[in-house]
Amino acid sequence: MRFLKICAMLSVVLGLGACSSKFKTYNGPEVTHVLVQKGERRMYLLHNGQVLKQYRVGLGFAPGGDKKHTGDGRTPEGDYYIDRRNPNSEFHLSIGISYPNEQDIVEAQALGKSPGGDIFIHGRPRKYRDGGQDWTAGCIAVSNSEMQDIYAMVRDGTPIRITP
Repeated sequence: MRFLKICAMLSVVLGLGACSSKFKTYNGPEVTHVLVQKGERRMYLLHNGQVLKQYRVGLGFAPGGDKKHTGDGRTPEGDYYIDRRNPNSEFHLSIGISYPNEQDIVEAQALGKSPGGDIFIHGRPRKYRDGGQDWTAGCIAVSNSEMQDIYAMVRDGTPIRITP
């Protein structure tokens, strides 16, 4: 009898632990493209042109215009791809964007500056949870629960287009 009680309690604990995991699974249509429209503050996860999910997003603290160099506070514009993921991000979860591309590097060098890097789609750390809309150093921010869905749905290698 005691063994059954222990097994039952262990099942409950493991079940509750699984519910609180930040890692979700996704078995729907493949996300074939991500589109971010900066002016609309919207991100779309697409399957062959069909919108699967859409999100309101926060951008860099200087959202107008294309990113030109490190520290300018702008979110890049152009065609990139998802190139990495960080399950231990200080921003809950994050997926990396392949910024800078060759054009970005040339433009920054022409200004005598570094293009920067480490551009991600990510959640919100506690200190920015109640903050304004555009607060990142150039990344694309969503809520933590939205980031859990995005992290599960979007695979490395997925193209992303960021428009003005």
